[in-house]
Amino acid sequence: MLKVLVVDDSAIIRKSLSQQLDELGYEVVGEAINGKEAIKLYKELKPDFVTMDITMPLMNGIEALKEIKKDDKDAKIIMVTSHGEEKLVMDAIKRGAVGYILKPIIHGKISNAVSKVFPAWEKEEV
Repeated sequence: MLKVLVVDDSAIIRKSLSQQLDELGYEVVGEAINGKEAIKLYKELKPDFVTMDITMPLMNGIEALKEIKKDDKDAKIIMVTSHGEEKLVMDAIKRGAVGYILKPIIHGKISNAVSKVFPAWEKEEV
């Protein structure tokens, strides 16, 4: 089972995304509300991948991505974004993000993004 860290400043988005990831067979090992917390939890939890909101207070997703990649160049971070943030997504990809999920978040978008990062990982369809 792949372990995931969910990072988003919206409690509603964190809860929804965590629930969908769980339904898809992933283990949500932690949730963070901003980039600073994401960095701390990444080091503690060592997840297989991270879903990272781009726009957050204190430290945004791109800044957190850079810090996590400094410590772990193999970190797998999938950005979560809204329409209109295409430039930020491209910046994140250039800085090492392995993909992105466009809001609103649905099972198919999550499965698609994760299967591109872990193509050999077998999971049951839900």
